[in-house]
Amino acid sequence: MEQGPIITVLHGDSLPDDDLMAPVRERAVVRYTDASGLSTALRGAEVLFVYDFLTRALPGAWHAADALRWIHMGSTGVDPVMFPEVRAGDVVVTNTRGLFDSAIAEYVLGQILCFAKDLPGSLRLQQSGVWRHRESERISGATVLVVGTGPIGRAIARLLRAAGMTVRAVGRRARAEDPDFGTVGVDLHAELPGADYVVAIAPLTPQTRNMFDAKAFAAMKPHARFVNVGRGELVVTDDLVAALRDGSIAGAALDVVDPEPLPARHPLWQLPNVMITPHNSGDFMGWRGGIVTAFVENFENWIADRPLDNVVDKELGYVPG
Repeated sequence: MEQGPIITVLHGDSLPDDDLMAPVRERAVVRYTDASGLSTALRGAEVLFVYDFLTRALPGAWHAADALRWIHMGSTGVDPVMFPEVRAGDVVVTNTRGLFDSAIAEYVLGQILCFAKDLPGSLRLQQSGVWRHRESERISGATVLVVGTGPIGRAIARLLRAAGMTVRAVGRRARAEDPDFGTVGVDLHAELPGADYVVAIAPLTPQTRNMFDAKAFAAMKPHARFVNVGRGELVVTDDLVAALRDGSIAGAALDVVDPEPLPARHPLWQLPNVMITPHNSGDFMGWRGGIVTAFVENFENWIADRPLDNVVDKELGYVPG
């Protein structure tokens, strides 16, 4: 017979590291399941650890969550579990805030450098055996608008400032003299015309869904580049394709897209001014272990009846700053 609180771990193709999970197994019953067995594994469980944080399986299994008190997401974004029953209920939601900040910031800097130095173009010339002198852009002095002022946005801002870029931001609350962003505005369309690069890292909420539409892209400079490391659903994809085709913007680096995975025949694959990665901007070597460690540390709080770390405001859809 199972003894102790039941912890359900929702995984995908890989399981959490068994050694790292040892402190949880010592004090609780751990049920591992993939999406197909989630309904069964949720019955009687007090905690759900969403190790497969891209899953969309929970709404369909929610009817079986008869004892659930806490959901921990193995990611920063919590939109996969922010369906109405969770928002309206008493289940606490936490996330893995902080783990991916530096890695995503490095990714953003790398993509900006790829645009400025046209590294993809150099690689194409190399593969063709062509020696052709070209000039490149400077990023020092260029202006970047960071859309989203959470910890990842701050890490991006600090790194880009260190590289000599001028940083501004758009967030929920206007302010001046922010230590990382300088000036924070609240009107996206008013801020877009001043940016050479626009970085989307806002959480996905009803307010941010489709915020980058035809009107937003039309407000950007023709030479501006768009970098999305937030969620694909922040963008109206057809409007982005149109803006890239007609020259409203000069390029896009997309770690997240809508839909995911991007279909093989989607026009984004064919556009020469687009760089696409498969939602891995934060996936540094060792990140899976970091997810488990963050959950185990929060489990220590839960089992000792201490306040949990990184509690999500379910009305806002993220951990308040």
